[in-house]
Amino acid sequence: MLNEGKIRIMNRLAIYEKTEGKKYLPISKYYRSDYIGLALIRNFFLVTLGYALALGAIALYFAEYLLNNLNKIDLLAIGEDLLIGYGIVLILFSLLTYILYSVQYHKAKKSVRGYYDNLTRLEKIYNREEKASAGNRGGVRN
Repeated sequence: MLNEGKIRIMNRLAIYEKTEGKKYLPISKYYRSDYIGLALIRNFFLVTLGYALALGAIALYFAEYLLNNLNKIDLLAIGEDLLIGYGIVLILFSLLTYILYSVQYHKAKKSVRGYYDNLTRLEKIYNREEKASAGNRGGVRN
């Protein structure tokens, strides 16, 4: 006999897995610190690459001026300014990444909570059915 409650729960679980679950279930498998830490590491490399590309593009744009005035330019002062600028950009993007991924992790955990509640309900239904079928089998002996 079909159990309509079990079918409804299984349907909800399947719908969640196909919609929000694709986004939130992988996130929920991480600890908060691991998820945010990986995002910050990725952020570090991407900001470094982006900053280097931006500096390269600016240097190419002003290449003629830089080559003509290479002897007059204070390279140490420019190097310090570039490092300070890099630090500011890195801190800014790291802070934004931390906030964004913290919010995303919180949303994922909140969303997945209902999914796990439905899984627990489904497991209880299966356990009841298993006990009932074991009781029916155990009562009939030849």
